[in-house]
Amino acid sequence: MEIILKNVGKKFVYDWVFRKIDFKLNNNEIYAIIGPNGSGKSTFLQVLSGMQPSTEGEIIYKEKDKIITSDKIFKYVTIAAPYLELIEEMTLTELLNFHLQFKNFSSNISVSDFIDIIRLPKAKNKTINFFSSGMKQRLKLGLALYSDCPFLILDEPSSNLDKEGFEWYKEEIIKNSFNRLVLIASNQAQEYDFLTENIIKIK
Repeated sequence: MEIILKNVGKKFVYDWVFRKIDFKLNNNEIYAIIGPNGSGKSTFLQVLSGMQPSTEGEIIYKEKDKIITSDKIFKYVTIAAPYLELIEEMTLTELLNFHLQFKNFSSNISVSDFIDIIRLPKAKNKTINFFSSGMKQRLKLGLALYSDCPFLILDEPSSNLDKEGFEWYKEEIIKNSFNRLVLIASNQAQEYDFLTENIIKIK
């Protein structure tokens, strides 16, 4: 996956969140999106993922030299972010089977394999609303990391993770970054500094 940004900007009413961004994001690269709280990091990711339209400029998506239109990019991207909610009325197993109706897991792993990977075998029949915040975050990250998509977005990936959960995140993102375009939005260097020196600052 490659993404080319040409003079891209986003405005809400009269205020520009960001403007005049020209950049090429390359496959098999990891980029850290940094900036202070309220700088527009999450909005930038939402524009790149197709969740929101840009106000100006052009975004070109390419997958193996094929142009992907912005209305189809959702098929190629997977996201873990605080603003994306899980279906809390479902059990873990039900949620995973529902997810697989839209996106397959990479490496043909099974639902049972996935539950073991996110270290929640005792919660397979528990409804999501009874999960702790750390369990929910591991589930969100697992779904993003193991969905078979070439474009991976992680927004504040260590939110709600304890020390053990953070070490799990580090292990899993290293395993699942190969041959993908990965964007990590963060104010915490430890979430990305072991992965990349590619820094994009949103002011």
